[in-house]
Amino acid sequence: MLGESQLRELLAPFGVELTDHQAAQLMAYLDLLLRWNKRINLTAIRTAQECVTRHFGESLYLSRFTRLEGRLLDIGSGAGFPGLTLKIPFPELSATLLEPVAKKRAFLKEVARACGMDAVEVRAERLGEFVRQAPTASFDSATSRAVGHLEELVPLATRCLKLGGRLFLWLSREQGEGLRERLGARQGKEGAGVQWDSPMAIPLSRQGEIWCGQWKR
Repeated sequence: MLGESQLRELLAPFGVELTDHQAAQLMAYLDLLLRWNKRINLTAIRTAQECVTRHFGESLYLSRFTRLEGRLLDIGSGAGFPGLTLKIPFPELSATLLEPVAKKRAFLKEVARACGMDAVEVRAERLGEFVRQAPTASFDSATSRAVGHLEELVPLATRCLKLGGRLFLWLSREQGEGLRERLGARQGKEGAGVQWDSPMAIPLSRQGEIWCGQWKR
């Protein structure tokens, strides 16, 4: 298991600065991830070092550029990247995590309990089901990492956002190429609009980017 000094060193390229309490939360999260990953397939990455850089670092990198407040919807949470991880720098954030796999939901709940994270709701619906069942336009932000079918995901996700709400997508450069044009064509047909910022290149990643779009309808 990594020590706290190693943890901070691995996160340094991402510009992430943690308090002692936040570092302890991340260490507890990492310990659970490594132990649970031996029994169920949470992530293909197995080493502690790679988990810190590829999962925690890439998720927490967003906190360098924006402050998340209010309600967050995390789509396809998996092992909690980025949605649950963002509760570490933003503890007051109310997070709703969508994860259809029962074993992964159990893991997310255990992390929230062990790390003392309040205001975390873990739900079984996929995004399409959630949109049909839950009140729309109630979230301040939405996140999704390593989830495909963007032409379907983005219009559904924006239905969950308040006016001016922001959608953050962790994408490869290949996924991001032509994103505005592909989504703009579809959204134009539906009378919707997302204003996209320039993507942020993720440190230590050859092609990883974070895209931010603001719901402008």
